Amino acid sequence: MAVRPITVITGASAGLGVELARVFARNGHELALVARREERLNALADEIASTGKMRPIVIVAELGDDPARKIREALAAQGAEPQFIVNNAGFGLVGEAAQLDVNEQLEMIDLNVRSLTELSLAFVDSLSRHKGGLLNVGSVAGFLPGPGMATYYATKAYVLSFSEALHSEFKKHGIRVCVLCPGPVPTEFAARAGIKTSMAPPLLSRSAAYVAEQGYRGFMQGHRVVIPGMPNRLAAILARVAPRRFLLAAVDARQTRRRSAQRK
Repeated sequence: MAVRPITVITGASAGLGVELARVFARNGHELALVARREERLNALADEIASTGKMRPIVIVAELGDDPARKIREALAAQGAEPQFIVNNAGFGLVGEAAQLDVNEQLEMIDLNVRSLTELSLAFVDSLSRHKGGLLNVGSVAGFLPGPGMATYYATKAYVLSFSEALHSEFKKHGIRVCVLCPGPVPTEFAARAGIKTSMAPPLLSRSAAYVAEQGYRGFMQGHRVVIPGMPNRLAAILARVAPRRFLLAAVDARQTRRRSAQRK
């Protein structure tokens, strides 16, 4: 019996994950939605099914502990395997590293880096068999040093570097790899990170729906990196060429203003 090719989307219960699920579904992909919040996943699956698409497979899972096994077992039970994997799950924390809870920062590294790495490498045979690919969600933060959010910025720098390298390595397997690097996106991410006020210039902010659409298009066109919005692309270019001390001072000043605004 033929195994069905599936698009697996992690962090699919809110924000950008929801919009990525919608855009993949609109373009004819059968989905597996992965996150912790079952009620939200089922609501999204019902919404997609109501448009006439096949109802997505819902996988309720914590990704910090052996995520590949959980996803593989859930898909095998449905006669499916990954064709595309969208590593969207992740979170951030705002504050100076020495003042934040160390265990929370390690949990962030486990999710943003370790789980993403595991899922990027666990299904190479399946992705190759179906001529599929890997879309990793990074951030413009990955181009910058991040005083005030040091660990988060570092995890996104890893996602950027790792994904660009896989883009090159996986070509021989017929697998496309793309890293989506949005600027500020109004989602639940800010609340989870402890950000009460946005200091992001409106010029840089893009909706989750816009980011998802741009990410999908660039991914399917075989791009290595997608940065939605010209101002964010210019910011990424500036980060490549500007003196590091200038970038450190600029990010530090922004985070200091944000902390000051939150105390008011």
